[in-house]
Amino acid sequence: MKKEEWQKKGAGHRARLREKFLEIGAEGFSDAEVLELLLSFGTPRTDCKSPARLALKEFGTLAAVLEAPGEDLLKIPGIGPKNSFAVRFIQAVARRYLQQRLQGRKYLHSSGEVRDYLLHSMRELPREVLTVIFLDSSHAIVATEVMAEGTVNVNTIYPREIVKRALEVNAAALIVAHNHPSGSLQPSPQDMHLTRTLSLLCSMMQITLLDHFIIGDGSYSFADKGLMATIREDVDQTIKETLAAGRN
Repeated sequence: MKKEEWQKKGAGHRARLREKFLEIGAEGFSDAEVLELLLSFGTPRTDCKSPARLALKEFGTLAAVLEAPGEDLLKIPGIGPKNSFAVRFIQAVARRYLQQRLQGRKYLHSSGEVRDYLLHSMRELPREVLTVIFLDSSHAIVATEVMAEGTVNVNTIYPREIVKRALEVNAAALIVAHNHPSGSLQPSPQDMHLTRTLSLLCSMMQITLLDHFIIGDGSYSFADKGLMATIREDVDQTIKETLAAGRN
């Protein structure tokens, strides 16, 4: 097949994919078709079907492809710098969209969207990241920020910095989330210690720690598992004992 004929055939195929999306949306697409069309934004005159399938085979899922580092994408035959840029850009846009969609919404009515945002932004990250969602007195979301990258534990300044930032944005409550690159959803002793320390610091400043999410192969909520209630009771008892000791 001549190059001109191949390009004409490829252009027709991409046009049909675009028309399909406009007619029925992404629900009618396979992951391979979604990725193929996305890659074509970077190289509109190149056949992207084979690179899309190779990328899915290499990384396993569409989400994993979107979260893959640029240098890993470039190892896939047929994916060049322009394709890699298209993938990374759409991932960044999606993360910003999900983050901004939360702004001003009441957490109790949007907990599912919060979970979606955390899963999308943190699930495939190669290293630990600590994200904090700050809420006002009516539990409307006022800000979402990454507060730390690297190993997340209580031996860092993160709890103090989180409370400091909460006071700066006038937050009355907050939600923290960190990821486990291994995919495990089981809280470690360090995770428990971090949550208790942060809850204690927040209580002392009249700020409520509503939940701690762990993001891995899914999500784990301390509140849903009843751990936040137990931690709050422990913190309240510690504060009472400290105050009583100070009076004696």
